[in-house]
Amino acid sequence: MVEAFAVASGKGGTGKTTSTLALGLALAEEHDVTVVDADTGMANLLFHAGLDDATTTLHDLLADADADVADACYERFGLTVVPCGTDLAGFRDADPARLRAVVAELAADTDVLLLDSPAALDSAASVLPVVLADRAIIVTQPTVPALSDALKVQEYASLYGTGIAGVLFNKVRADDNVERVVPQAERYFDGPIVGTVPDDDAARAARRAGEPLLAYAPDSPAARAYREAAANVDVRVADEDALADRFRSAVVPEDV
Repeated sequence: MVEAFAVASGKGGTGKTTSTLALGLALAEEHDVTVVDADTGMANLLFHAGLDDATTTLHDLLADADADVADACYERFGLTVVPCGTDLAGFRDADPARLRAVVAELAADTDVLLLDSPAALDSAASVLPVVLADRAIIVTQPTVPALSDALKVQEYASLYGTGIAGVLFNKVRADDNVERVVPQAERYFDGPIVGTVPDDDAARAARRAGEPLLAYAPDSPAARAYREAAANVDVRVADEDALADRFRSAVVPEDV
């Protein structure tokens, strides 16, 4: 086991799920990577990865302590993907605390674990992926509301002892003045700015096709930017048994 990252944003619409899969494919060039859709209430990673017909999902693992984690693992595009279901019944029956055991088991068979985290950090279920991760990768946009929410993610991460691996600016347009925003943002974030990804029609086309961007349009400007960002994430080696024990014993937040 190398490291577990929570990919978080603090708000919807930043392209967090697209970023999770893109970083996962880029990191998979050197590591065994497992991507988990930990957004149990508003899951959509399964659509991005062409898994909308998955028979077993994270919902099943969180509803039944005896469920086999391997049944929810799907090999796609050089990654191991653990999708989450989208129905309200599955969300209702899921026990967020069981995510600890699921992550601990997944950690034994992978190098890098990416937890696609919920956008809003307003419940124990939504905060838990950040609590479990070694560090967070924050996906944001160069706007005041997005940066404000991104700083809230950093505050939560700090509260639970989770470091910041880096900040990724996504969906950057030519008129966003990102060259001016980035130096200012570096003053407020604990981790480095790992990259800026341009707003790219290829990303939207990939979502419609049900494929990760780096598989659908590997030479697109956004795909190239994601590879550069992944190269700027310093993946740290850690003892898998120690990490698994930490995952299993993590305290589930009661009040958020």
